[in-house]
Amino acid sequence: MSGRRFKVLLTADFNDDAGRPRFRDVGLSVFAGQPQIEQGAFQRHCSPIEAEQIGDAQGVIVLTPSVTAQTVARPESLLVLARFGVGYDNVDVPACTAAHVLVTTTPGAVDRSVAEAAIGWMIALGHHLRIKDALVRAGQWNERSKYMGRELRERTLGVIGLGGIARKTLELLRGFGMNQPLAHDPFVKPELAATTGARLVGLDELLGQSDFVSIHCPLTPQTRGLIGARELALMKPDAFLINTARGGIVDEEALYRALKERRIAGAAVDCFADEPLVAPHPLSELDNVLLAPHSIAWTNEEFRDIGTAACQVMVDLSLGRKPRGVLNPELFDCPAFQEKWRRHQQASAAR
Repeated sequence: MSGRRFKVLLTADFNDDAGRPRFRDVGLSVFAGQPQIEQGAFQRHCSPIEAEQIGDAQGVIVLTPSVTAQTVARPESLLVLARFGVGYDNVDVPACTAAHVLVTTTPGAVDRSVAEAAIGWMIALGHHLRIKDALVRAGQWNERSKYMGRELRERTLGVIGLGGIARKTLELLRGFGMNQPLAHDPFVKPELAATTGARLVGLDELLGQSDFVSIHCPLTPQTRGLIGARELALMKPDAFLINTARGGIVDEEALYRALKERRIAGAAVDCFADEPLVAPHPLSELDNVLLAPHSIAWTNEEFRDIGTAACQVMVDLSLGRKPRGVLNPELFDCPAFQEKWRRHQQASAAR
């Protein structure tokens, strides 16, 4: 009996227009020595993912496209959609659950890279990196004394969200001589916060006392628009805002006004409410903001680690093991999902 393989597809944005891989390593070596895995890729990029792109695949590794109820309306063989990263605001998880499709992320795989990026931006903002670079390029050497920087030493960092990325950021900052960090996270208990050295406070207190405010919470209905005009007005005039989390958490119009009017010292923004940007964003007019195309933390190491975790999800499911990072684990107790999963395990084992 030949049996069927466990078919895994990657979304088309892992490859360029000529079909060549965009990235050095996305963990595909995990599939080596796994004869039950059949690997392929979507032929075209579209967002949201269309049901016919999935076909008879059991797993899809999703880089940037969104996932809607229509995506999972017809593919009867699909067991799992693995997000390549930790964010899942572009995935309709309830719809996937209703269609008996697991959704996974890769917890921990991005912590180091995003933490390093946030700290790099803290240093770049404090030392006026963008402005000083421009002075040299414009031959304005003698203007340098107008832009005295500030060290991280004796400054206060406030993190909004105390998950893995924020905790790694606090860990890497030890040794810089900063004040005790502040954290706002309604889902974290004081004893956990204590292990990081942070003091849990309300959002208003954090904004009012921090020299750097770094956002590390997910985008949810509760966090959408969390930082608006009122919140920005609470920040110190010499404070900086850093967003490596998700667009939509910060009111971009309010941030533009606060930066333009110098009511805060500066900001660094990696993510935007409407992505991708196909025209210059209003924030690009300003010299006290650093911008990146939702990739400030992209490194070869990060993509290797994310891909390794996402591919391991596929191997685990194909071998009948529960994977890590499942957002809807209640499906493991669902008879319909159990039957579909068992059917694919038996087919793979029969090869």
